[in-house]
Amino acid sequence: MKTTRLMYCLAASTLVLAGCESMSPTMAMAPFDQLAVPESIRVPAGHRIVWETVGTGDITYECRDKANMPGQTEWVFVGPKAVLRDRTGKQVGTYYGPPATWQAEDGSRVTATQLAVAPAGVGNLPYQLVKANPAMGNGAMQGVTYIQRVALKGGVAPASPCTLAQKGARETVKYQADYIFWKAV
Repeated sequence: MKTTRLMYCLAASTLVLAGCESMSPTMAMAPFDQLAVPESIRVPAGHRIVWETVGTGDITYECRDKANMPGQTEWVFVGPKAVLRDRTGKQVGTYYGPPATWQAEDGSRVTATQLAVAPAGVGNLPYQLVKANPAMGNGAMQGVTYIQRVALKGGVAPASPCTLAQKGARETVKYQADYIFWKAV
C-alpha cells in the first residue's frame, strides 16, 4: 500500500513539473526582488510596486562630435522607442523620448529625472533609478514616484565605426529591460 501511494505521489509530482515546463516565460517569471539589484538603484522605504513591465524595442544612436574634443567622434544616445508589456505579455504602454517618457495605454504619462545608475553587465545598458515628475493625464501613471530599469539585455552603442566620415549617421540597437513602477505607501 505504501509503495502504491509513493508511486502515485511521484507520478503526480512529475505531471505537475511537466506542466510548469510548458508555461510561457512571462507566466513563470518571479516577482521583482529589490534586494537583487545594486543598492544605489533601490527605491527608498515608504514605496510599493504598482506595476511591473517588460520593455522591448530600439535605442537610436547618432555619430556626433565628442564634447570639447574637436575632430573626434562618438556614438551618442538619441532616444528610446519601446513597447511596455505586463507580466502576462499584454501591451500596457510605451516608452519613448526625448525626454524619457513612459505612457500607459490609458494616455497618462510621466517623465523623470535620473538619480542613479549601476553596471548591468557587458553589452547591456546600466541599471537605472529615476524620480518621476508629476503625471500628465488621469490614469495608471498618477502617483508614480520612482521607476527602476532592471533585467537588461542589450542597448549599448553600436560597435560599428563612428568616424568623421560617418558623422550624422544614425543606428538603432535592440534592447529589453524591465521597468518597475513605484508609488508612495
